[in-house]
Amino acid sequence: MATTTAARATVPKRMVLVALCFLATTLCYIDRVNISVAIIPMAAEQGWSATTKGLVLSSFFIGYMLAMAPGGWAANRFGGKVVLGWALLLWSLFTVLTPTAAASSFGVLIACRILMGAGEAVNFPAIVALFGKWLPVAERSRAQSLNFAGIPAGTVLGFAVSGLLVERWGWQASFHVFGAIGLAYALLWFRLVHESPARHPGTGAEERALLAPLQRDAGTPPPVPWRALLLNRPAMALIVNHFATTWTLYLVLTWLPSYFKDVQKLEIANAGLFSALPWAAAFVAGPIAGWIADRLVAGGMTVTHVRKIMQVTAMLGSAAGFLLATQVGDAGTALLVLCGTMALHACFGSGVGSNHLDIAPRHAAALYGVSNTVATIPGVVGVAVTGWLVDTTGSYATAFAVAAGVNIAGALVWLAWAKGEPVVD
Repeated sequence: MATTTAARATVPKRMVLVALCFLATTLCYIDRVNISVAIIPMAAEQGWSATTKGLVLSSFFIGYMLAMAPGGWAANRFGGKVVLGWALLLWSLFTVLTPTAAASSFGVLIACRILMGAGEAVNFPAIVALFGKWLPVAERSRAQSLNFAGIPAGTVLGFAVSGLLVERWGWQASFHVFGAIGLAYALLWFRLVHESPARHPGTGAEERALLAPLQRDAGTPPPVPWRALLLNRPAMALIVNHFATTWTLYLVLTWLPSYFKDVQKLEIANAGLFSALPWAAAFVAGPIAGWIADRLVAGGMTVTHVRKIMQVTAMLGSAAGFLLATQVGDAGTALLVLCGTMALHACFGSGVGSNHLDIAPRHAAALYGVSNTVATIPGVVGVAVTGWLVDTTGSYATAFAVAAGVNIAGALVWLAWAKGEPVVD
């Protein structure tokens, strides 16, 4: 018994935290993407056009964008644990209420999705705030890559399981089931997560010593120096690339099931499954990229060079994949191309995804709130514009070409201005 207890005591608590954050991100994306499958029968039931579908899908991002900067400030000020815990409760509640809202009126449905988006806005800034107190520099690429692996993990589960739930019990079931799981996890989050190593009674002496340099801001953080934080080229490169990264993310997240159904002529369940597989590729590739990035840093390569390699790989790889996807003619080939696209895109977790803690370690949550506010514009505009382009052109080729252009522009800005060292104290 004593040996078992000692063995358990040696498990790094920061790794437990990373796993819990991964689960929160996974739930965040399950609740975000289930409507991408459910909206197919919803639209048929209501007689919605692709443009109206785009408005419903994009409404989530209105709340997400408006709440992002306040959420980042709150996580920076009050800590990631409590802010994310309450956010989990909020977005899970509005997930459960989505079918009720849809039965009420179109306006109530839009309002419900906006409020759900406001809850999910807090997830990443709160996790960044926790990582700033729990993770040394040499472990951040792996931790962020694993956390971002929750995006494909949640998307895979959301797409695959939602398709089955919709076919067996109707589109309402996907919201009820996943929302209830989120409410239960919120209660576990409050019980299991600790704001800093100093507040975790199980943190060992060796781990406390390793993380001691990170605890200088464990108390009330200093005011955010907004001008110095935002008005520099590395921050601008980060914001531009966060925008470019999420253009791809939200396009694939919201429109892939419709693409496989409308263009490749798959049934709903198969469209959900095919939409999930590119995210499975990203789930595998992201943590591998994070491990490689941390190994390169440990081997002496500068953080700046590592961040540039990883982000440019994500941007140019995504651009090439989208351009190639416009040329394919069958579902199997399209699936292979999109799997490769999302595997390369997953390198962003070791690029822009880890860069907030690099350039502003004491204000990373606040910076993430601002950059992700800008990065939510593709969710509001890009998702709706995609619906308009599909209606106007009758295909997805133009939408994919626009996404490729956005990624290429992001890569050029990143090469010119990105930096991997602190620019703000």
